[in-house]
Amino acid sequence: MFEKPSLSVRNLEKQFGEGCPNCNDASNRFLEKNYCPVCGTVYACQNVSFDLYPGEILGVVGESGSGKSTMMQCLYFDLEVTSGEAYIQVEEWQAKNLFSLSSQQKRFIRNHHYGMVYQNPIRGLKMDVSSIGNIAEKLIAAGSRNVSEMERVGGALLESVQIPLNRRKEEPRNFSGGMQQRVQIAKALSNNPPVLFLDEVTTGLDLSVQANVLDLIKQIQRELGISMLVVSHDLAVIKMLADRTIVMLNGAIIEEGLTDQVLEDPQHSYTQQLVYSLL
Repeated sequence: MFEKPSLSVRNLEKQFGEGCPNCNDASNRFLEKNYCPVCGTVYACQNVSFDLYPGEILGVVGESGSGKSTMMQCLYFDLEVTSGEAYIQVEEWQAKNLFSLSSQQKRFIRNHHYGMVYQNPIRGLKMDVSSIGNIAEKLIAAGSRNVSEMERVGGALLESVQIPLNRRKEEPRNFSGGMQQRVQIAKALSNNPPVLFLDEVTTGLDLSVQANVLDLIKQIQRELGISMLVVSHDLAVIKMLADRTIVMLNGAIIEEGLTDQVLEDPQHSYTQQLVYSLL
């Protein structure tokens, strides 16, 4: 792993609220969990730093409210960060802090270099547009104009995620949760992104459907070598997918390492609780 990271994140901070003398100083904050009892400010992400390497699946695990999904939304520009830096290993952008780009430049990064699969498919798909139309929308945003080429690419992607040929022009609202997630994955892959974000993608799915989605994600990693950031509260999902794992609590990273190492020999008391609850 001596390659340059596909994505580097340094000192990402996200707070909800103005802060006050009790909590403004990062080195001397008095919080209850990640919440200031004086002014009510929530520190959803605190000094989050990590690297995501080419072809790697990096797992992010933590309980509800630990900051993992907020971090993901900041990286995908769904939320503005309070402060911090992020760099992507793409020639024209590699020296630029992604968080400081204009909204137009951020949209370009999303359309050309990022893919996102949300926990709720309603956030990632237009439910009243055909499955292949959803993919075409992403391709158009990335600059495609050739209709027959978009149909070819869209068809190939839907085939790769096992959506039947006769349902490609059907709207996702008619699909099961597992099929909706597969369409979302196909859409996210349509611009050949070097970085793919997956936010709680198996939550709410039946166990057999979960297994199919997880198998698909592993297959994509093997065949395409995309770097993936996978957020989950489910350690079993992280164990199956992730090469390395970050553990978050109260907005901060409290432990990180190779997934087997973190799960077999957890150092932090919170990680120990998480692991023992899985056993």
